Amino acid sequence: MGAPSQAHHFCIENFTRIGQCCKSRAPEGATTFRICKFHDVSWDSPIERNSTNKFVERAQAYPEKRAPDTRRADFLEIGAPFAEDAARAQAGRCSQCGVPYCQAHCPLHNHIPDWLRLTAEGRLQEAYDLSARTSTMPEICGRICPQDRLCEGNCVIEFSGHGAVTIGSVEKYLGDNAWENGWVRPIEPGTPTGQSVGVIGAGPAGLTAAEYLRRAGHEVDIYDRHDRAGGLLIYGIPNFKLDKSVVDRRVARIEEGGITIHRGVEVGKDVTLAELRERHDAVFVATGVYQSRELTVDGADKDGVVRAIDFLTASNRSGLGDDVAEHADGSLFAKDRDVVVIGGGDTAMDCVRTAIRQGAKSVKCLYRRDRENMPGSRTEVAHAEEEGVEFLWLSGPASIEGGDKAERVQANRMELGEPDADGRRRPVVDPSSSFSLDADLVILALGFEPEPLPAIFGEEGLAVSDWGTLECDDNMMTTLPGVFAGGDIARGASLVVWAVRDGRDVAEKIDTYLVEQRKPSAAAA
Repeated sequence: MGAPSQAHHFCIENFTRIGQCCKSRAPEGATTFRICKFHDVSWDSPIERNSTNKFVERAQAYPEKRAPDTRRADFLEIGAPFAEDAARAQAGRCSQCGVPYCQAHCPLHNHIPDWLRLTAEGRLQEAYDLSARTSTMPEICGRICPQDRLCEGNCVIEFSGHGAVTIGSVEKYLGDNAWENGWVRPIEPGTPTGQSVGVIGAGPAGLTAAEYLRRAGHEVDIYDRHDRAGGLLIYGIPNFKLDKSVVDRRVARIEEGGITIHRGVEVGKDVTLAELRERHDAVFVATGVYQSRELTVDGADKDGVVRAIDFLTASNRSGLGDDVAEHADGSLFAKDRDVVVIGGGDTAMDCVRTAIRQGAKSVKCLYRRDRENMPGSRTEVAHAEEEGVEFLWLSGPASIEGGDKAERVQANRMELGEPDADGRRRPVVDPSSSFSLDADLVILALGFEPEPLPAIFGEEGLAVSDWGTLECDDNMMTTLPGVFAGGDIARGASLVVWAVRDGRDVAEKIDTYLVEQRKPSAAAA
């Protein structure tokens, strides 16, 4: 009887391929093969052999979506979850390639081929455990990451024309399945260090850093100006992409782990940064970026011209059961209105799809570049088109027309000129063409910039870059000793997955800093 075929299985304890990490061999006559301290596999183990590399015989498949006419009438998530058989089948399409580009292009460097293999074999708890090794919120990233630009967009079998492995849907399934089965472990605080960290901001970067710091044994307090924790996960991303119960259970786990969240506390108003530095041994600034870029055309200050963040926050608050005055008076509500959204990123996609669900008369999206050069997810564009959104590519606003209130958007056709400093072709106005769109609600989704934190915090010593982001050294520390920064406030407006990555990285940097701070007292003792 030969040894089980385990040469390519993954050891979740050692982060290496089994056979490389596990040196023991079965003695003569043994019925069990010890592959590592996590795994005892019997000779007649039920583990499925040859469960992957099925991309030729199995077509790419995503979870079934609800019909557009149905989903545009509510804010429920648009896709059904994978059933186990479907998740295993799609995971089994992974080619287990020698150079996993999916993993390389994931900001978290998730061990994607390995948890896909475990899923294909039906080892679902192990698969989830492995996904959770590198991410504090895999089921959230599975929902909202632009996989078409990251892991799935760089899948080797996508390049071969077979369609990418549906990585995001499998990741979402693993996370939701783990919660349903009680596999999501509580945060286990490390040996108490006697030190504390103050985290400013309860978004993905702040929540992630708090979890890792608590595991390291530090006391952690999170301060957030909002009445709910989650940041843009709660107030920026609509329910049809991310149901708020998914965020709430992560936040509950954070608090159950002994992390204190101070809601409704605004740094610079209710407490100063100087006071937090006195209160804690280190401070992590993870405020995100909330200041909207302005539209610099005539009429941009008219009633009916609103910021995307205000529109989305009002919608999410309403969905959470809050009384929203701006919905009652119609100022941030799209029902029966001609809506024009200006912008082409993920926030613009959230706005157009929200306006559809609020019962808008018409919804159009103006974007100055073409479809191929837009920054938003291609998948989101396809969903929006299915739901009735009209995209006007290579179009830019020239003015907002009307009396005191917006009535029309005057726009120009654009052409793509020479590449700019980022390598993207620069949009140039075509002077020979212009057109007008009816619009009594114009939503500006032009991106976000950092708020002036040195002024808000009252800390002139907090240096910022030319773009307003906090300057940090290689250890993610700002120009104030013991004050660290990460997420959008340090890197500029970016993706949730990058915020999670920064939260993970900064926790290690802060822990190293705190260890160094303990050394003098230890030596004195």
